[in-house]
Amino acid sequence: MNKVANELLKIKAVFFNVNNPFTWASGIKSPIYTDNRIIISYPKTREIIESALAQLIKQKFPNVTAVVGTATAGIPHAAYVSAKLNLPMAYVRAKAKDHGRAKAIEGEIANRKVVVIEDLLSTGNSCIEVIKILKQNKVHVLGAVSIFNYELKECVQNFKQNKIKYFSLCTLEQMLSCAVDKKYVTIKQAQQIIKFRNNPKSELWRTN
Repeated sequence: MNKVANELLKIKAVFFNVNNPFTWASGIKSPIYTDNRIIISYPKTREIIESALAQLIKQKFPNVTAVVGTATAGIPHAAYVSAKLNLPMAYVRAKAKDHGRAKAIEGEIANRKVVVIEDLLSTGNSCIEVIKILKQNKVHVLGAVSIFNYELKECVQNFKQNKIKYFSLCTLEQMLSCAVDKKYVTIKQAQQIIKFRNNPKSELWRTN
């Protein structure tokens, strides 16, 4: 069983509702909702996840010399992980300041090899935008890591198209395996959620 999946389900950072789906900001009706921001409120879960992120980064990006958080959800995780790895940390603003030095990047990471930390990957667009900003500022980006990944086809295509390496602690299929085992969802509901993953813009997954 994926330990991260178990922790996220336990604190209800990830939860499912097939009968009454959630509405994403895009308008898509989804049987799954994720709020990884609450991880920071659970010390035991937080320690498990931040340690796993640090280990993943060391394993996949051994040449890393700094970590960067996405605003706002990735910032606390980047802070914890940078402390564990004893590395500099920075974050990228959603929008550059309109005063002072008008910076988009907060922190000193010049000449560093960085890994971007994101809490969740759906389409991957927001994470990729952060990476583009870093590259525009001549920062060497090794790749990205996330806590959870919906595994949407659009996400896979976006990272492939932009030639960005990325890794996640937990994927949707791993999450569902744990959720079925712990009886958060039935096998039939898990199959519906996979149908949603395969075509999120269609509501055919809701039919029996």
